[in-house]
Amino acid sequence: MTRRVVITGVGAVTPLGNSARATWEAALRGVCGVGPITRFDDTDFKVHVAAELKDFDPLDFMERALLRKTDVFSQVALAAAADAFEDAGKVDVASERFGVYIGSGVGGMATLVENVKLLADRGPSRVSPHFIPNMIVNMAAAHVAMRYKLRGPSLPVVTACATGTNAIGEAFLAIAAGHADACVAGGTEAALIPETFAGFAACQALTQATDPAVASLPFDARRAGFVLGEGAGLVILEELEHARARGARIYAEVAGYGNTNDAWHLTAPDPEGTTAARAVTSALEQAELVGEERIYINAHGTGTKLNDATETCAYKKAFGEDLARKLLISSTKSMMGHTLGAAGGIEAIMAAQALASGEVPPTIGLAEADPACDLDYVPGTARKAELMGALSTSFGFGGHNACLALRKAD
Repeated sequence: MTRRVVITGVGAVTPLGNSARATWEAALRGVCGVGPITRFDDTDFKVHVAAELKDFDPLDFMERALLRKTDVFSQVALAAAADAFEDAGKVDVASERFGVYIGSGVGGMATLVENVKLLADRGPSRVSPHFIPNMIVNMAAAHVAMRYKLRGPSLPVVTACATGTNAIGEAFLAIAAGHADACVAGGTEAALIPETFAGFAACQALTQATDPAVASLPFDARRAGFVLGEGAGLVILEELEHARARGARIYAEVAGYGNTNDAWHLTAPDPEGTTAARAVTSALEQAELVGEERIYINAHGTGTKLNDATETCAYKKAFGEDLARKLLISSTKSMMGHTLGAAGGIEAIMAAQALASGEVPPTIGLAEADPACDLDYVPGTARKAELMGALSTSFGFGGHNACLALRKAD
C-alpha cells in the first residue's frame, strides 16, 4: 500500500537569511539578496555580483574541531538540518527507519581547489588528509546522519540544478513505499570561488550586470544570465499517520513527483519543453491536481534566455494554455540567485510555505515582460491566494527535469 507523506519541518540557510523563517519573511517582502562579490578580487572577471550568505557563522551550529573536517557545503547543510529538526519538533522514529537524502551539485569544490593548489605549490605531502572526505558530494548527508544518528535509507542525489528536488522526490518515494518512516531531504551548495564563476561564465550562463537590483531577472525581457548563489534547504518528511499521531504541524502533503530527462544537450534545455512538461504532468497526475487552477508554481526561473522561455512553454503544455494563464508562478531566484544543487530544497520550502500561508512570494525586478514569458509571474510584490496545490520545478544541466507536487494539508 502506498503511504501518504507530509512535510513537518523546514530548514534553510540562504542569501536572504540563516533560517527558513527568516528566508520566507524576506521573500514575502521582496528583499534582494544579491550584491557585489566579496569573496575574492573580481577585477579580471566579467561577472561582479553574487548571492552570498550574510553573517553565517558555522560555529553557531557545530563545534570548532569539526570545521577542518567539513567543507562549507556540509557546514551549511548541518545548519539547515538544525533549523529543520528544531522546526519539526520531536520526530520519534527509530534510527533505522529515518533516512537522509541530501544532495549537492558540485560538493566540496573549494576543498578540491585548495588541495590542488597545495599539491602544485608544496607537493603531495602537504595535501590534507581531509581532502577526499571533505570534497565528495555524499559527505553533507553523512555529516547530518552522524549528527542525528540516522541509520535508515540514504541517497545523496547529484543531478546538477535539479538535485534538491530529486532528493526530496526520492525520499518521498522511500517513505511512500514503506522503506522509511521519516527522512531529512534537500540540497546544499557552497561554491562561490573564482573557479566556479570562471567555469559558469565560460558557459555564458552568468549575468554580467553590475547593479544587484537588476542582475537576477527571471522572465524579464532584459534577462541575461543567472546570479550564482549559495545555501541549503532541507525538509523533514514524515509518514502522515505518524505525523498526526504526534500532533505535528503539517505544512503540506507531498503528493506527486515527476522525473524525466531531455536527452537533448549537456547544458541547454530542449526548447520545445515537451519532456519538462511530462515531469510536471506526471507529478500533477499522482497528486490528483489535474485541472486544478488554484495552484502556485515556484518556477526554476533562472533568468537565462533559453530556460525561462522553455519553462513557459512547458507549463502551457502541461496545463493547457488557458489553465496555465490562471496559475500564479514566481521565481524566488530573483531574490536569492541560483543556488545550484540547493535550489530545489530551498524552493520546495517556498512552495510549502506558500501553500500553508496562502501567500505567494514575488518575482522581483520583473518590469519588462518578455512576450515569450507571458504567464502570471507575480511581478514585484507578494500576493494572497487561496491555494489547493503547489509545484516546485527544477531543470538541470544534463537535461534533468524534476517536479514536486504538494497538496494542501487536510
